[in-house]
Amino acid sequence: MYKKYIKRIFDFIAALLMSIVAFPIVFIAGLCILITSGGPILFKQKRVGKDEKPFYIYKLRTMVKNKDGINEVTKLGSFLRATSIDELPQLVNILKGEMSFIGPRPWISEYSKYFTKKDRRRLSVLPGLSGWAQVQGRNGITIKQKLKADVWYVDHITFLTDMVILLKTIGIVFKKTGASITEGGIQDELKELRENYQQRLSVEEVTERNEVLAERIS
Repeated sequence: MYKKYIKRIFDFIAALLMSIVAFPIVFIAGLCILITSGGPILFKQKRVGKDEKPFYIYKLRTMVKNKDGINEVTKLGSFLRATSIDELPQLVNILKGEMSFIGPRPWISEYSKYFTKKDRRRLSVLPGLSGWAQVQGRNGITIKQKLKADVWYVDHITFLTDMVILLKTIGIVFKKTGASITEGGIQDELKELRENYQQRLSVEEVTERNEVLAERIS
């Protein structure tokens, strides 16, 4: 009941109310972006959502290209990322039903190319602004730990679980640690997923086979 209906109702009402509160913060942050590095104010990127349906995620822009044409985070961008203010435009994604407040973070499509059957379970629910993986260490934990935490969340979605994650998220935001991941960090995670893909598939297949045998014996 909660997972199917109540969670969505709560998301919509809370996002609507928070949008009113967040508007002046986003407006001021947007002005600061324009003054310090010009436009555009918003950054959008295609991500993978529930049931692998692609959508565009919205953020306040935190990077500029340097003289070598490489993206780098600005001083203002570092602050916006550390405080998670750059994520506030995602309230629009929540209102549109593309995201939830709590759920696995939406990743770029390259990640899902190396998901095992178990990993793909994280795509069976709406992605979130924050999730179990984020409160375990944000970007300070490995991709393997992130996937494990996301799958755990899918199996334990309750109102209480979401409230615990919400409260932990508030504390983590104030600590300002592990808030962002660099393009290099993303490539490192993809490399780890790619290199361990066959091994993780093999382990999963053996586990499933043993579970089937155990059921037959019982």
